[in-house]
Amino acid sequence: MLVNGHGGNYVLSNVVQEANTDRPRLALFPSRRDWDKARHDAGLDSTGHDDMHAGEIETSLLLHVAPESVGAEFDKSDHLAERPHLLMLGMSAYTDTGVIGQPSLATEAKGRAVLASLVHSFEDTLNLLRRP
Repeated sequence: MLVNGHGGNYVLSNVVQEANTDRPRLALFPSRRDWDKARHDAGLDSTGHDDMHAGEIETSLLLHVAPESVGAEFDKSDHLAERPHLLMLGMSAYTDTGVIGQPSLATEAKGRAVLASLVHSFEDTLNLLRRP
């Protein structure tokens, strides 16, 4: 199991796909589906597209597991941006603060629910790898 919480995973997706040509032997977690399910299960208000970095889901997770790492003004840091050339220009072309999302929507309870959903999805994925 390869666990990587960073979005995109372009290279890692290809590595995992190549490793599984004969049979399932490697999984990349969490997948986009896992993140979407966690977002739904936790009742998040933002979409995966709009909530790209330091937004509702990431801030909610931090409020749950490490609240001391969330700045006092997080609820005033919302910044939404379309990113048509992200791969060429990087995030700095679209945000000065590193936020692309709505951290003001974050709560500790949402973070707890996101993590619980991811744990459940991880178990499902792990069980697929355990099959003979």
